[in-house]
Amino acid sequence: MSNDYLNGLFSLEGQVALVAGASSGIGAEFAQALARAGADVVLCARRVDRIEELAKEIAKETGRKTLALSMDVKDAASVEAAFTDAAEQLGTPTVVCANAGVGHMVPALEETEEQWDHMLDTNLKGMWRVGKTAAKHMISAGLKGSIINTASILGLGVSNQHLSYATSKAGVVQMTRAMALEWQRYGIRVNALCPGFFVTEINEEGLNTERGLQMLKATPARRAGELAELVPPMLMLASPASSFTTGVALPVDGAHSVKLVP
Repeated sequence: MSNDYLNGLFSLEGQVALVAGASSGIGAEFAQALARAGADVVLCARRVDRIEELAKEIAKETGRKTLALSMDVKDAASVEAAFTDAAEQLGTPTVVCANAGVGHMVPALEETEEQWDHMLDTNLKGMWRVGKTAAKHMISAGLKGSIINTASILGLGVSNQHLSYATSKAGVVQMTRAMALEWQRYGIRVNALCPGFFVTEINEEGLNTERGLQMLKATPARRAGELAELVPPMLMLASPASSFTTGVALPVDGAHSVKLVP
């Protein structure tokens, strides 16, 4: 028997959601979940061929409208074009998951300037481009909405060989708070999810090494998170029911970020 109260509380019926970085991992999981919650979904990634099939599968499963669009978060014109196309074809996105990102592990003394620039331009400036563009379109359309940035627990604390990655994600956390502060008057909420260890294309190789497996065993949960475990907090932040929740950096990490250093 369905629970009408919960279904109504967290329904995204009538909304358009846009996921930047939807080709795999967290972004693909979010796109599917948003459609299941009732939203029409715009999937964005640099390579459209990687999201076209996923968009068709989501539409077939959920009955929602879907759209696959090219977006390179390092290119302001590309971001603007995707939001404009989304608005013209499905409607102005009022739920935006900024999820595009890169990562690598390298000792701080060995990281090159090119690696640093690539990391910060994608993970931080790219997320800034998406958030700013999303807000401008919502404000222009007179709509309230929710922006959810994918940060990391490495934006709250640090570990070895993650200098630029941790710096970029710490920037995302502070950027989220600054956006939330300024855009609350428009009814635009901005929050960040801070995942712990989840296996994605970015970290799969590293987590499957002996060192990676040891890191997982040292966490309180002693395992990586399942992508499905990120969906409920994302939907909570996306839902209009969370209309007074903004500026939050929410860890989803099995208590990893609160574990005391032994």
